[in-house]
Amino acid sequence: MGRLTTHVLDAAHGCPGSSIKVELYRVEGSQLTRMATALTNSDGRCDTPLLEGDDYRSGVYQLQFSAGDYYRARGVELPEPAFLDVVVLRFGINAEQSHYHVPLLISPYSYSTYRGS
Repeated sequence: MGRLTTHVLDAAHGCPGSSIKVELYRVEGSQLTRMATALTNSDGRCDTPLLEGDDYRSGVYQLQFSAGDYYRARGVELPEPAFLDVVVLRFGINAEQSHYHVPLLISPYSYSTYRGS
């Protein structure tokens, strides 16, 4: 059965992004349906897959990472409004493929992502 996982790395500090709020939404037209909410652990990962089982199906999804809150909690001074407060990644899942891993590399002023393994 398929699953969706994520991992956050803090490029500004050279460490995993821990205690970052991650929200997963299913996108259907202009409607967003929240599927999961989690906090990353000390390794920058969620303790369980964000999507699996009967909920894992083909479609468009959106991950939202609360990067601004993370950097503020670390004592980083951010302008108001922050340049990257919430990082939004919208992507498609083909449920025939068993595992989608969506890593996020962040800093206060940039981010990068890719389909991992």
